[in-house]
Amino acid sequence: MARAATTTDAFNAVAEPRRREILDALAGGERSVGDLVTRLGVAQPVVSKHLRVLREVGLVRVRDEGRQRYYRLDAAPLREVYEWVKDYEQLWSERFALLDEVLEDLKTQHGLEDAPELGHEREYVYEHEHEYEHGSTEQE
Repeated sequence: MARAATTTDAFNAVAEPRRREILDALAGGERSVGDLVTRLGVAQPVVSKHLRVLREVGLVRVRDEGRQRYYRLDAAPLREVYEWVKDYEQLWSERFALLDEVLEDLKTQHGLEDAPELGHEREYVYEHEHEYEHGSTEQE
């Protein structure tokens, strides 16, 4: 018996980290499969497999030009993901704001008023999230 597809919608499709990398690459514009292979550093069959899934859920469109296939992002199916996640974004922002307050209080209590300003930690985490997801623990 054939295995049931687990990637029938955008939620499932973007659950896979490699597919998110492909979407990130395509957010910068149309790319060939070869370009994606080079950018991601993985074998062509792996990229093609993920592109097929992304195409099936409508997240990418393909254009043939001679022997080349070019893929581009179609972000419309991500609207449903965004609509679901946006409420959590507010929650995260509120929690980070509370954390900033606690950290400022701790700085004051321990006489660290000259310590670097708070609030940039969040941006650092977001900028380096990809490294953490892939097990890199190197510090800058």
